[in-house]
Amino acid sequence: MLLFRSGRCPYWSWLFWFLSIVLSVLMVSPQVSGQSKGRKKRGGASATPGGSPGEQSLTNIPLPIGHEAKGLVLPDFDANGRLRGRFEAGTAHRIDEEHVGFQHLKITTYTPENQPDLKIDMHTSVLDLKTRVLSSQERTTIQRSDFNIAGDSVQFDTNSKTGRLIGNVKMVITDKSHLTAKPTPNE
Repeated sequence: MLLFRSGRCPYWSWLFWFLSIVLSVLMVSPQVSGQSKGRKKRGGASATPGGSPGEQSLTNIPLPIGHEAKGLVLPDFDANGRLRGRFEAGTAHRIDEEHVGFQHLKITTYTPENQPDLKIDMHTSVLDLKTRVLSSQERTTIQRSDFNIAGDSVQFDTNSKTGRLIGNVKMVITDKSHLTAKPTPNE
């Protein structure tokens, strides 16, 4: 038996509501059905260049404030997407929104030809994410194929790959051939 109130039928209003839900689901389903069921799309930690907000890099470290991560490896890409460096930390912890602290940090920088350039070892350090300057108040060692240098504290600019060592600085030049070679006329 159908009941009519105020010229409306409850049956028709429920039917209209049900059909609108079904139609909205059908309109959305082609987008959802295009994804495979066994795999979910993952946003977040990929180590590819590009600098999009979901990618893991030196300026976008996926670590909440106050938390610590062990064995964190971070790539550092330049604006052209070339690998500039690789950071390997024994432990890393987010100090605040702009600073990340590292323990047992090993950095490898690369030339534009993707050849290893500098190797930097720091016991404890802090990275300022805005300036991209890495600071350490403990003895730090920097090695390259032609020299080794160490100092009691360091400030290393990851953008320009330049640093400043302070206190008890010791440098050993292992390959002095380029220092004694005569320049060619083209130089």
